[in-house]
Amino acid sequence: MITIQTLKVSALALFLVALLGACASSGDSPSGSPQEVQEVQTQLLGDMPLPQGARLSGGESIIIGRGDQWVGRAVVNALQGATDVYAFFQSEYPKSGWTTVTAVKAKTSILVFTKGDRTATVEIVDGSLGGPKSVIIVTSSPKNANVVAPTRK
Repeated sequence: MITIQTLKVSALALFLVALLGACASSGDSPSGSPQEVQEVQTQLLGDMPLPQGARLSGGESIIIGRGDQWVGRAVVNALQGATDVYAFFQSEYPKSGWTTVTAVKAKTSILVFTKGDRTATVEIVDGSLGGPKSVIIVTSSPKNANVVAPTRK
């Protein structure tokens, strides 16, 4: 039996797939002067600041929408080490109105923030030799999104 909830979830999934085709970022990192790169990243990520010199990895990111309402996953290469990046997020996100829900400093650090009807999860890992000093993965989604597990048949 198809319920209203199932129809809502199906409609939301179709809407997100359509947006993905229309708005998802693709390609390499933004290029240009540091100010131009910062401006593009701010247009995409809105009120989610990034450490100085950090660059969005367009080929690994899935950003649906833009500004303060985007959803998806942003992969960012940072010039700072994981410890400094962790401190940046703990300090700067609350200044931008984000509330810290949880923060775990480990080999792979995780921070979870909320703001209004949104949730942001920040994962920070050490970079690779010859690559960025750390990699940041920011996942943004609506808070308390109804996620329905598939049923077995």
